[in-house]
Amino acid sequence: MIVRILTEGQYNLPGAYIDDLNAIDNELVEVVESGDRETFDRTLRQMLDLVRENGTPVPVDELVESDLVLPEPDITLEEAGELFVGEGLVPD
Repeated sequence: MIVRILTEGQYNLPGAYIDDLNAIDNELVEVVESGDRETFDRTLRQMLDLVRENGTPVPVDELVESDLVLPEPDITLEEAGELFVGEGLVPD
């Protein structure tokens, strides 16, 4: 799965991590609803780190369509409220 982190680039993330990514995504939906900024920052960092640590960076000169787009690391809680709703970014 090709995952883009806005402002950073794309990563080829093995399918074995999709369930972990989905679990974090579901947690982010709940955190955004609660309005807890500290927990949101920590959980978003966990999501992005999962992709960074387990994915392989896609070369910048390679054009590949992203299967999933994650927000930039400095997204505000208010902006995240528009993204992390319902099923979140990763559909079940």
